[in-house]
Amino acid sequence: RGGSSTFGRWVGVRLSQENKRQMYIPQGFAHGFCVLSKTADVIYKCTDLYAPDDEYGVIWSDPAVGITWPVKTPIVSEKDSLNPQLGKIAKAFLPL
Repeated sequence: RGGSSTFGRWVGVRLSQENKRQMYIPQGFAHGFCVLSKTADVIYKCTDLYAPDDEYGVIWSDPAVGITWPVKTPIVSEKDSLNPQLGKIAKAFLPL
């Protein structure tokens, strides 16, 4: 969130069938995932109904964020590959 001391930082957590972990991502936080197995079920519980017009994203490879992904050449959807770098998103579109 804009103004936060942790804005633009990232955290990585490995979720698996073996460790049975879940992850809570607060409203307004960007999130992404990398599947390391042949298949995976990703289940979201959201705070409101899905509104595609309110959806924004950050490119997965933004050097300013510097995420250390566990794969070198990920398969990324066309929609997600068009996301801008965090620094190029107008402040009006960033959560407070």
